[in-house]
Amino acid sequence: MSLIPDDVIEQVREAADLVGIIGEHVELKRTGSDYRAACPFHGGAHRNFAVIPRKGMFYCFVCHAGGDVFTFLMKKLGMDYPSAVREVARRVGIAIPERGPTGPDPREPLYSAVAAAADWFAHQLRDSPEAQIARDYLKTRRLDLDTVLPLGLGYAPKGKAFLEAMKVLGVRDEVLLEAGLLAKREDGTLAPRSRGRLLFPIHDLRGRVVGFGGRILGEGEPKYLNSPDTPIFHKGQLLYNLHVAKHAMRKAERAILVEGYFDVLRLSLAGIEEVGAPLGTGLTPDQAQLVKRHAPQVILLYDSDEAGLRATFRAGDELLREGLRVSVATLPGGEDPDTLVQKGGAAALEQILEDAVDVLERKIQILDRKGFFGTLPGRRRALDRLLPTIRAAKDPITRELYISRAAEAAGVRKDVLEREVGARGPSTVLHPPPPSSPVLPASAEKALLLLMLEGEPWKSRVTDAVDPEEVEFAPYRAVFESVADDAVLALDDTSARAYELLKAEGLGGRDPNEMYELAVSWMEARRLERHLEQLDDQLPFESPERQVSLIAEKRRVFDELRKRYPRYKIAKRRRGAPGP
Repeated sequence: MSLIPDDVIEQVREAADLVGIIGEHVELKRTGSDYRAACPFHGGAHRNFAVIPRKGMFYCFVCHAGGDVFTFLMKKLGMDYPSAVREVARRVGIAIPERGPTGPDPREPLYSAVAAAADWFAHQLRDSPEAQIARDYLKTRRLDLDTVLPLGLGYAPKGKAFLEAMKVLGVRDEVLLEAGLLAKREDGTLAPRSRGRLLFPIHDLRGRVVGFGGRILGEGEPKYLNSPDTPIFHKGQLLYNLHVAKHAMRKAERAILVEGYFDVLRLSLAGIEEVGAPLGTGLTPDQAQLVKRHAPQVILLYDSDEAGLRATFRAGDELLREGLRVSVATLPGGEDPDTLVQKGGAAALEQILEDAVDVLERKIQILDRKGFFGTLPGRRRALDRLLPTIRAAKDPITRELYISRAAEAAGVRKDVLEREVGARGPSTVLHPPPPSSPVLPASAEKALLLLMLEGEPWKSRVTDAVDPEEVEFAPYRAVFESVADDAVLALDDTSARAYELLKAEGLGGRDPNEMYELAVSWMEARRLERHLEQLDDQLPFESPERQVSLIAEKRRVFDELRKRYPRYKIAKRRRGAPGP
């Protein structure tokens, strides 16, 4: 049987009359925006079977059967998945173009194994005595079982119960291993990958469960653990809840991105359904492309602490590269979307969303609040932080507006900033910069990373003194950001290789205090040299009176650089040192 293209499946699902199709088999009665009936699967007499058109799904609160329109036909009429798609397509008048190889999908055993696991985990959460810790935890988050079970949440118990249950169902160990449900120990034995965790099912765009995100209950690390990448699951290519949220995104013409699973759940339950989240990593280009397919505008609703802001602006740059309009919503101190909605409901969050500002404007607000625009060196550093976002803007009008706004905020000529924006960025080839001092291990940037990898207090000291945008060597910049955010699993292959090399090198007996002082001094020297370059660029375009002032500023910066940092080798300048 030929494979059906994914985009056609999506078209058929969206065009389907879910209420009409299910209504042919059960007597539905409207209850608010949903419909209720006696369940056609377990034969109960009470109306425990719900059809939820806005989410494109059905669910029984007794036997826990649930899914989309295709799942209903498969369960009710015994169809396989392609036949169910074709039947719905016939009803809505959509032709199915055939493509790809004939025969069954070789990944089908993996989909089946993950689906079986999801059902079993959900049963554990509902009924297992061991899962009482998970049920109690949900109560602390003000979530009850009737709310989360239709969303597929589950519990992975400790011990070997999962292995035994899958064996009874006839699911082979090698399939469970390939699906990421088992892990192989060093001695070669197999064990469940998730143990003692509350599980959030992760769906692909077809609505199939392909992996899980698990939150540990009690002590232990990591707090959240995702399924590993498998032939059916790639965490950098999916967003949590997108299989449901995509419909609301199209209708609202916006997407809301948050950081955590509970944030998504809380917003969805409050009626704000156009919400999704990355899967425990920074937003990837693939995820940004996914969002673009469903909405022209994105509101980033991340935490407002330093780590949240770094994640916000990295995500904003990825989305701008796809030509999306990007705004940032600012939460009150100490709040996240989950706690805010718990306290103030959807109305409190809607006000926050209405007050969202453009991502570049948000950067400018933060830099202004920190006093960057009060001095010439500060304005140079502020531009260094604004330039990545300006360069990321794919839309030419957005980029033009960004250049104008940044020039206004920093007090520089727009044409000078335009040339700076057009300048080439640092190379991404994995060859670190040459040594700048015999005392440093290879470069200031490398020294700072080696210190960060030593953990606290060095990580905090380095991140307080240096911003990621100041790290010019791209793989090192990626390592800097990931270590600062405890997200090293999100590194791409090149940056991960740099990370492993740095971890293997270590400090090697070097004095960390001396390394820190020299590296931070070197970075400050580079900031001053950049300021000199800015003054060089600005001079030809200014009036004679203004040139006198800039030359005096240039002499001051040059003297400070030469005096304070004698070990720093000042690059040969296009126009030489400041004249008399």
